[in-house]
Amino acid sequence: MLAESLNINIEPCPACHGTGWELVEGKGVRPCQCKRAARTDLLLAEAKIPTRFLSCSFENFEANCPSLARALMNTKKFVEEYPLVDIGLLYLGSCGVGKTHLAVAALKEIVKKGIPGMFYDFRDLLKEIQDSYNPATQTSELKILSPVFEAEVLVLDELGASKPTEWVQETITHIINKRYNEKKITIFTSNYLDIPIGSAYDETLTERVGVRLRSRLYEMCRLIMMESDDFREHIKERRGGRFTY
Repeated sequence: MLAESLNINIEPCPACHGTGWELVEGKGVRPCQCKRAARTDLLLAEAKIPTRFLSCSFENFEANCPSLARALMNTKKFVEEYPLVDIGLLYLGSCGVGKTHLAVAALKEIVKKGIPGMFYDFRDLLKEIQDSYNPATQTSELKILSPVFEAEVLVLDELGASKPTEWVQETITHIINKRYNEKKITIFTSNYLDIPIGSAYDETLTERVGVRLRSRLYEMCRLIMMESDDFREHIKERRGGRFTY
């Protein structure tokens, strides 16, 4: 055994003594917490959350203005109510306000409930799909998209970040319509606003994803606006911190 070869003494769980089931007085047995913790670790690993964002949580989110405080409150409420929710979340705001942080924190809390989820950067997903057209990669578009379609909760980060070509719009519309029809919960983030006031970008979200898709997002998500200064501007003043936005 690997543990024995490394001379590691692995003590069995004191609650279930290594069986995976703990006794409940007068009621029988139930899955032990150690078993649930192992499943949570597995689901988190399968969620493909980038290393940079693994430390994101509600506890280390800095709600330093009313807009961010509302965003945090609404996200916590969404997680508390899940799975008794029928729409996802759409975070809109300028760069560095914490959209990805909250989206990942929500995903992690839902995964802790035993629900499978997945994180994808919009640009990375499109790149993987494009690469699937290369025979040398030994992958297929369906192989890439199946987990995206099937994830109970999907975080799609940086929506609209890629140039809005016809292929990009068709691809993302296909993904979103598939999840919409299957009633899957999706959490989106985007730097593009509905009205680009105070944004670094001149284009609107509608211009980036198309009128039909923006209309679909109204049906699928609760809009959460996040207005604040760019957190990244203060990174140099706080080197060594674990806050990732």
